[in-house]
Amino acid sequence: MMTAGIMTRTRRTAHRKTVRRKRMTRTRTRIHAGRRTPGRPTSSQSYEQNIKQIGTFASVEQFWRFYSHMVRPGDLTGHSDFHLFKEGIKPMWEDDANKNGGKWIIRLRKGLASRCWENLILAMLGEQFMVGEEICGAVVSVRFQEDIISIWNKTASDQATTARIRDTLRRVLNLPPNTVMEYKTHTDSIKDKTSFRNTKIAL
Repeated sequence: MMTAGIMTRTRRTAHRKTVRRKRMTRTRTRIHAGRRTPGRPTSSQSYEQNIKQIGTFASVEQFWRFYSHMVRPGDLTGHSDFHLFKEGIKPMWEDDANKNGGKWIIRLRKGLASRCWENLILAMLGEQFMVGEEICGAVVSVRFQEDIISIWNKTASDQATTARIRDTLRRVLNLPPNTVMEYKTHTDSIKDKTSFRNTKIAL
C-alpha cells in the first residue's frame, strides 16, 4: 500500500505537466513549427523550399494539442530537422533577425532528444530565458550517431545575453555541470557553410 503523500512516477509526470500548463497558458509570440526533410539543398532557396510548416501555436494549450499528434524526435530513424521559430523569422542564417546572431549547440546521445526538446519548447513558450526578444527559435537535428539541439539568438556580440541563454538552457534541460556546450555565429556558418563544425567550446 502506498502512503498518501507519495506519488507514483506516472502521477508525478502528469502533475508536473498540469502545473506547467497552468503557469504558462499564454505566450506573447506566435511560434511556427516546421520540418526539413532529408537531402542536401544546393542553394538557400532550395533549402527554404525543403522546409515544410507543420503547425502554429501561440499558447501552451495550443502547443499540447499540436504536440500530441507530432512525431517525437527520438522516434525518427533518419536524418531530419525540426524547427521552432517565432513568427516572421525564417530558420536560415541569412534572415534579417538571424544574420547578426548565432546559436548554442548541445550534442545528445541517442534517447535524450525527445525529453530535452519538449523541455526547451516549454521554456520558450514560458519565456523562461528572460532575454526579451533575443530568442529567435530552436532546432533539433536528428542524426545517425547523435542528436543535436540548438537555440538561436539575435545578437552574437552580446556576451552577457548569450551567457544567460547558455545558463538557462543548462537549467531547463537539466544538464550536468560538466556538459560541453558549443556556440557558433551565423556569420561563421555562412563562411564555412556548416552548422555544427568549427564551433567555440564553452564549459
